[in-house]
Amino acid sequence: MSSLLLALALALYLLTTATFIAQLITGHPTMGRVAHGLLACAFGMHAASLAIRAGAVGYEAVATFHDELSFIACLMVGLYLLLAWRTNLTVVGALVTPLAFLFSLSSYALHARTPELSPRLQSIWLPAHVAPAFLGYAVFGVAFCLSWIYLLQERQLKGKRKGDLFRRLPSLEVLDNLNYRFVTWGFALFTVGIITGSLLAKETWGELWSWEPVQVWSLLTWLLYAGLLHARSVGWRGRKAARLTIVGFVILVASFLSVNLVFPGKHGGTFG
Repeated sequence: MSSLLLALALALYLLTTATFIAQLITGHPTMGRVAHGLLACAFGMHAASLAIRAGAVGYEAVATFHDELSFIACLMVGLYLLLAWRTNLTVVGALVTPLAFLFSLSSYALHARTPELSPRLQSIWLPAHVAPAFLGYAVFGVAFCLSWIYLLQERQLKGKRKGDLFRRLPSLEVLDNLNYRFVTWGFALFTVGIITGSLLAKETWGELWSWEPVQVWSLLTWLLYAGLLHARSVGWRGRKAARLTIVGFVILVASFLSVNLVFPGKHGGTFG
């Protein structure tokens, strides 16, 4: 049942992406409402798929690479829907939805038998680590999309192409402020995830820090986002901040993929 719901969510994500693109081209407000309705249905199916899987396997629901991808994609969509409920940012949905589709498709394609989780990891520290860390990933993912929209809008302004698409894009100030807020919240959540992950490592393997590949990558990403927030505090905004946000998320995704597929260490694949 869980796999069927995920497959249906995938189909709806693809249909929603097409609807968002059609809305951007035509500018018809009805298309935007339809797109958000479809996305809400997709999110509901996706969340139900994760809930059913969690009910069936417990902690193991966040212990494999494909489950982690699915969880992050669902969180991204949920965050966007909350954002869309408060602001008119249909254009951001046109980026968030295909990104969630790609993550979910990878999850569906890589689905495999769920391994048994080590009893040492079945503690309160596992959800305390996974929840803020993956929510931080999702927040950074939305910031990544906002940054691309910022660069697109800036290009429209510089080229003096103030057509229909320009009027449907948020202002640079709105995009920059939202980007800053999302990066700030993502950084806070990511920090909590690193701290609780170290406490989980201490309980499981006997040491807070062992220079595992995932720990090294996480530290590098944390430093990059910390540098971005510091630069913003001294007035570094706009295009530079947007580009650095994009770089940060690319590094985050690269680290996530590498520790699961290339340099697994203790964390790769199943949390060991």
